[in-house]
Amino acid sequence: MNKKEIAEIKKRFTKTKCSFTRLCGCYVDADKQKRMTLREAFLGLPEEEMFKYIDIFRKTLSGSIGKTLLNMEFPTEQETKEDGTQVFLMKLLQSKLTDDALVESFYDKIIENYDYPENYYIILIHGVYDIPGKSSDGAEMFDASDEIYEHIMCCICPVKLSKAGLCYNAEANLTQDRIRDWIVELPDVAFLFPQFNDRSTDIHGVLYYSKNANELRDIFIDELLGCTAPLSAGGQRDSFNALVEDTLGDDCRYDTVLSIHEKLNDLIESQKDEPEPVVLTKSEVKRLFEECGVEDEKLQSFDEQYEITAGEKSSLVASNITNTKRFEIKTPDVVVHVDPERADLVETRVIDGRKCLVIPMEGEVELNGIRVHTGNENPSDEEFYDNTDTETEETSDGE
Repeated sequence: MNKKEIAEIKKRFTKTKCSFTRLCGCYVDADKQKRMTLREAFLGLPEEEMFKYIDIFRKTLSGSIGKTLLNMEFPTEQETKEDGTQVFLMKLLQSKLTDDALVESFYDKIIENYDYPENYYIILIHGVYDIPGKSSDGAEMFDASDEIYEHIMCCICPVKLSKAGLCYNAEANLTQDRIRDWIVELPDVAFLFPQFNDRSTDIHGVLYYSKNANELRDIFIDELLGCTAPLSAGGQRDSFNALVEDTLGDDCRYDTVLSIHEKLNDLIESQKDEPEPVVLTKSEVKRLFEECGVEDEKLQSFDEQYEITAGEKSSLVASNITNTKRFEIKTPDVVVHVDPERADLVETRVIDGRKCLVIPMEGEVELNGIRVHTGNENPSDEEFYDNTDTETEETSDGE
């Protein structure tokens, strides 16, 4: 699913547009015991309660594709085996959540494979979207629908005790200790099945949401969904960094790494309006290195290094392996943050036998929020100052 398709489904998550038919829920305590289950017609819920559920569902479709929102395909065996995960989800979908035994079995699968030490609330919803046709100019034609997108969504929400504190009791006109309640928080993980691709039902995939982009819960994905968990956002960044260091070796220099990140940022910027994120395959990463001046000799072992660090068939989401908002230069004693568009201001030089970062002083300079005068309109190479967004840093040994 791309940004446009996710946005189309998310637009249905309002009180007036939602087409949810049935809501099921299960409250699980820290000992993995079911404390409460419910089955309700969604539109029969009290209005305020309905709004709270809709907020949870909307959060499930929020975030960046490739980071907190992940498209996953079912392996063939999960669609053909009698006990395959996709087969089970299809049964759940076709039952419209009216088969209590099937729903209870689904709860049991989550409790068995979801590793969480505290209380949580499993929410399962069934919905039907009558997909409107579209005219040549993109306008929706609600009287020209010829397909229904039937789906289920599961959200797993932590349940935590509210903070202790004082409150004002209006009836008694006094302050007193506040009653602490168990609060259902926004989802930790969730998924939408089936996918909504090309404005149509795709039963071969699932859209997975993880609040923490760096902890995807691989075991949960593998056991409940039967899909192979992709590298997390942090895992992709670490793999890419290791790939750069291992490929370049002793030639992993400041200018080369700067060039790689500048090209990545330019690529992201050029495609920022596209519905799909920028994804780099192994061959595209290799071409990126070539364009940044990495010698052919260094690229001879590239394929092997890529498979070791990122996996043979893995792709890397560009926004996961570079930071478009901040360029960071770090030494053992100093961290310098620079606007990526001005990263070329920072140079490395050897002065008086010492390796230094040189950052020209241009415009207004602040030290801990205080505007300071440099005392020299034309500073020499021996004077070094960090003229970044928010900090003034000293130069340091090391690159």
